[in-house]
Amino acid sequence: MIWALAALLIFIFQIATILVLEHRHPAKTIAWLLILFALPIIGFVMYYFLAQEYRRRRSIRRRGVYMSDTLRKALLRCKLIHRQSEMQGNRFAEQERLYHILQNISVSPITGCNETTVLVNGEATYEAMFAAIASARHHVHVESYTIRHDSVGQQLKELLLARARAGVEVRVIYDGIGSVELSDKYVEELRLAGVEIQCFLPPRIAFFEKRMNFRNHRKIIVVDGLVGFLGGINFGEEYVGGNPKLGFWRDTHLQLRGDAVYFLQEVFIYDWWYSSKKKLAGSAYLPEHSCESLEQVQIVQSGPNMRDDAILEYIFAAVTAAKSRIYMTTPYFIPDASILMGLRTAALGGVDVRIIIPYVPDTKLVLMASLSYVEEMLAAGVRIYRYKGGFVHAKVIIIDELLASVGTANMDMRSLFSNFEINALLFDEMAIERLEADFMNDLQSCTEVSLAEFRKRPLKQKVAEAAARMLSPLL
Repeated sequence: MIWALAALLIFIFQIATILVLEHRHPAKTIAWLLILFALPIIGFVMYYFLAQEYRRRRSIRRRGVYMSDTLRKALLRCKLIHRQSEMQGNRFAEQERLYHILQNISVSPITGCNETTVLVNGEATYEAMFAAIASARHHVHVESYTIRHDSVGQQLKELLLARARAGVEVRVIYDGIGSVELSDKYVEELRLAGVEIQCFLPPRIAFFEKRMNFRNHRKIIVVDGLVGFLGGINFGEEYVGGNPKLGFWRDTHLQLRGDAVYFLQEVFIYDWWYSSKKKLAGSAYLPEHSCESLEQVQIVQSGPNMRDDAILEYIFAAVTAAKSRIYMTTPYFIPDASILMGLRTAALGGVDVRIIIPYVPDTKLVLMASLSYVEEMLAAGVRIYRYKGGFVHAKVIIIDELLASVGTANMDMRSLFSNFEINALLFDEMAIERLEADFMNDLQSCTEVSLAEFRKRPLKQKVAEAAARMLSPLL
């Protein structure tokens, strides 16, 4: 009797702990409680080591704010957009609320002296990135979730070795989980040549310090402080169609010149300090640049180092501000409840909402979770398309003619709440039109999902979708 009572009290304590620490995210609470009921003791041990830990998150936030405030003093020469009337054209004339949200949610303001190039798929992206690295004269900063030691990774390594031997400062950050298969030999070769390379939260350290969920999903390259890259592409053969299961890899990346590069550099410098405990300072990392194009760009980062969930907040604000169209491409569609409601109500209100998701998945469980949202979206008038030309990994959102978003964040709760992510908001008409053209071209390789046909899917799939959806906040 005493043992049974003790066991019950322990179980109640475990439930209460999860309810208190995860009260901000009900979906995540339900997922962890489901695991706890299935595996009473083991589930709580998993939660203790794998779930986000509140005290640690607050500590990371304090350090992130300090670094940002310190570095921002060197960025005063940027052409910053201070007033709504300074936005190009008259597209924001009636969007005062959205404009003020964009100005307030991010530590990086809207900048007005930029030139962007949309890079489609691996071949074009690697060509541009490798050319920029080869031209480096002072420094090369590379940050990637995944680096593989295959042919693409070897090409990256040889370029970095050549630059380091030429006296260029070369720094690399790779994520401990995303690059878990990266060989020690690969890393050691770079170090011996003078490349400074850091693993962001190695798995063993992250596990015991309860930071497994704090994954660095960013993909950043900055060369000489003048040219930068961000988007969906890591370094591996799969991004050029080398994975026989996935086939052709459809992705979107972005090349930047101008003010926005300063803010990419700012993010890298913070992540470098966090990984290595070394500070980078000096005008060479933030050099003056010419202003040959007046595109307006805003860099938005999110993660445990930020006070708010900035990427989630701007997506919600933009979706609810849409009047004519919302076009979205995402490999994982596991939206937060607010985004889900925003998309549904937009469609019900007559907005043309179209979403492209994969047909061929890289993760079956994530696909089942994504499909669990399809029926309710279709019923509200959202049009869902499944990409059959290979695997679609692009993370693109287009809202009316107002703005477009390109970056690293997926439309899932891991990206929106847990990962270190970085996106770029584009406001230039030509850039938005280019992304729209790519979206329309991708539709040619898609099959539109019919509500009537989707409702006929077998019971076995519906059950799998329901189970995956309950676990989706942890995927």
